[in-house]
Amino acid sequence: MEAVNSEIRERVNIREIYRYLGYGAGIPDDDIQSLIKDVIAHLVNVVNPKNIYRIYECSTNETGITLISDKALSFESRNLASNLAQCSRVVLLAATLGIEADKLLQRYEVLNMAKAAIIQACGAACIEAYCNILQEKICDACSSGTDRLYLRPRFSPGYGDLPLQAQKKIFEELECTKRIGLTLTDSLLMYPTKSVTAFIGLTANPQSCHINKCETCDNMECAFRGGV
Repeated sequence: MEAVNSEIRERVNIREIYRYLGYGAGIPDDDIQSLIKDVIAHLVNVVNPKNIYRIYECSTNETGITLISDKALSFESRNLASNLAQCSRVVLLAATLGIEADKLLQRYEVLNMAKAAIIQACGAACIEAYCNILQEKICDACSSGTDRLYLRPRFSPGYGDLPLQAQKKIFEELECTKRIGLTLTDSLLMYPTKSVTAFIGLTANPQSCHINKCETCDNMECAFRGGV
């Protein structure tokens, strides 16, 4: 676990944290930068990251996808179908930093709201870093010899036209609560909050954007695009 946490710390995208905090392409002052570094170190020291994933054969059409397992599991979404159009297999992933990040956030929401905002942003960047690490390991595990596979960008419930209701199927299929302690509220939000569920397509066609998702997004007004 210590090795995973250290890798998360090394892979956190600091510029992403700046954008989460509203700096856009700008850079905060030295005091804020120092506080961000301290928060990342603290977070990475206390979190308990866990994940579960399964790989499925899949079929797509214009309106959605079907994962093929013991039972056919279908999701209606044109955007998801487009994302996975070149893929014969799909990874269904759930990952979480664990409840420790939420406890730290709740503590500082009482003591120091400015630091709580930084914890919120750093937590979001840490779970992204963790998912990026997992994606690369999954890709390596699925590739063999010259048969290299590539990953499509992560696609989560709530993106585009894939509704949050899709979370219910994902949680049931992956047994998220039983296996990694991830729960789903009545409003379809995840707890612990620094968690991700996602579809990740596997394709033989070379890809270069499975982590830098901004390259594939058509929202040109989004502040998170930076210099893309």
